[in-house]
Amino acid sequence: MLVLRNAAEDDLEAILAMALAAGPGMTTLKADRAALRARLAMAAASFAGEAAPADADYLFVLEDLERRRVCGVSAIKGAVGVREPFYNYRISTSVHASPTTGLVNRVESLHLSHDLSGASELCSLFLHPDYRNGTNGRLLSKGRFMFLAQFPDLFARRVFAEMRGYQDAHGKSPFWESVGRPFFRMDFDAADDLCGKGDRLFIEHLVPRLPLYTHLLGEAACAAIGRTHDATAPARRLLEQEGLRFDGYIDIFDGGPVLQASLENLRAVRDSRLHIAAAGPGGASPALVATTWRQEFRVVVADADPHAAVLRLAKPALDALACAPGAPVRVLALHAPDGERAR
Repeated sequence: MLVLRNAAEDDLEAILAMALAAGPGMTTLKADRAALRARLAMAAASFAGEAAPADADYLFVLEDLERRRVCGVSAIKGAVGVREPFYNYRISTSVHASPTTGLVNRVESLHLSHDLSGASELCSLFLHPDYRNGTNGRLLSKGRFMFLAQFPDLFARRVFAEMRGYQDAHGKSPFWESVGRPFFRMDFDAADDLCGKGDRLFIEHLVPRLPLYTHLLGEAACAAIGRTHDATAPARRLLEQEGLRFDGYIDIFDGGPVLQASLENLRAVRDSRLHIAAAGPGGASPALVATTWRQEFRVVVADADPHAAVLRLAKPALDALACAPGAPVRVLALHAPDGERAR
């Protein structure tokens, strides 16, 4: 059985291996042992309530309990852009009309923005290829929302996730080649590494403040604006099921879309419920079931009935949660209702 739990110091080597496997473009999951060790220390302080909101970093791992193997990682940052600048491009459309010719042009432009400063970020999602099946990806991604639902006061009113942007068959980012390279005069990986290490001031120094008109960027770059990396498309769908939407902000390096939502509009915050756990056969449908302890937070996918008066869970689920009958748990149907998934 798989469980999503708080990351611990002993998970360092497993997380490092996944960061290496993630490759370029994962700004918030860099294969740097010292940085990851410091991040795990910050995660421990965050779960213990000892970190300032601007520094809080809630890092989770997905563990295969039978194999004693960490196979996934995901995180929530309490607030971005407080200690250092946090930039995106905001897409804007203007209409230009000529009365004398009767011509009307709609012009799209990109504006450097730090509108998301102070928001909470869903980030660092990576699932080992061996486990990309069944409900594993949903547990890794959606399990974090149960933490948001249980501890909403730890987070900002706005939540967002930057999606990895499109790369071509050669691993090149068309958006970077047209927009980033002329200003930064460095490779994509070098700029991405600087951001991953927290150095974002170079963006402010090198990117012009004037709007960038997209029709001047070239066909390939324009086509990449707001387009998700092929490997990240499943993660985007899962986030959209939970209430996040693309609202015209993109990553300044690869043009990937930024999905965002109000905290109160997230499905887990709105629809999850607290129950008392009981031993016994579960329901007929899979549900996310989470403990309510901040320092020992755990989530599993288990057959359960979120609407039952008593939440019955089979013994493997109780054991994975390290939860005894009579303990409080939070539960949410794993799949959003069909009407919500279509929104």
